[in-house]
Amino acid sequence: MQTQTATATQSGNPAAIGLSADAEAMVLTLTVAGQLCGVPVLGVRDVLGPQAITRIPLAPPEVAGSLNLRGRIVTAIDLRRRLSLPARGAEAKAMSVVVEHQGELYSLLADQVGDVLTLNAAERAANPPTLEPSWKEVSLGVHRLGEQLLIVLDVERLMQFG
Repeated sequence: MQTQTATATQSGNPAAIGLSADAEAMVLTLTVAGQLCGVPVLGVRDVLGPQAITRIPLAPPEVAGSLNLRGRIVTAIDLRRRLSLPARGAEAKAMSVVVEHQGELYSLLADQVGDVLTLNAAERAANPPTLEPSWKEVSLGVHRLGEQLLIVLDVERLMQFG
């Protein structure tokens, strides 16, 4: 799927490579400080377990550092800091969801990575008025999954910081 994902994103048309229209409605779920989130699966390049991260001097606080992914330098973004959440405990290890933004690879550090879900776009609701402003600015909307609320994150907006 990784090769198909790269091609679909570059062409902007998933049908051009044989992916169904449902591919556009698919999200990879992840958890940040207990909140269920999703990122569009077409933008995901890789999912990694805990990685060695090298700090980058003078980087914005959201930048946890960089990691090496098969010879490429990947900037690691701490979603907890980006979303104004408390820091992860020292013993907790972050998972990495690697996405591409403007030709560069970024690792979104999450507490857990879950499943790929197909969401019905017609069931997406606008952000609730009670959603924290730091979440509103990076959210495409929300989906109700049983008793949980899944916030669909906009990777483009997540990368606008500093």
